[in-house]
Amino acid sequence: MAAADARLVIGWQEWCALPAIGIPAILAKIDTGAKTSALHALEIKLVEGSAKQVVSFVVYPFHGDTNIRRECVAEVMDRRLVMNSGGMRERRYCIRMPVTVGEQSWDVDVTLTNREPLLFRMLLGRDALRNRFVIDPAKSMCQGKATKTKMKRLY
Repeated sequence: MAAADARLVIGWQEWCALPAIGIPAILAKIDTGAKTSALHALEIKLVEGSAKQVVSFVVYPFHGDTNIRRECVAEVMDRRLVMNSGGMRERRYCIRMPVTVGEQSWDVDVTLTNREPLLFRMLLGRDALRNRFVIDPAKSMCQGKATKTKMKRLY
């Protein structure tokens, strides 16, 4: 069996969980064109008085739904200069946290940014995907098809 055949197959979009920040379900776009993963976050602020650099932020995990809101806190591991979807460079806080897709969980570097105009609240970039998955762009939700209504019940 070839090494690629042993890897999990995912589609162009997959449901993910971010357990470290209390997000049981968020739909992520699988984006090999993006180096770094990104999470839709608002009200991003450094927490004063911490020994380590810590950031607080708010996540609305479902596009167009402000009823489900998660207030999150995470240690900052870096600040990165990232090219956004509009081609502009922006400096973003980067956190490292476990991401779960299907039965697999692994630590991913994720930048925090306002993705309000975009349909997907999360991007999984190629650094997070490398050597872990085979991506079939003709497929969607290979690790479990579910509606937003069903996933919202997890909250």
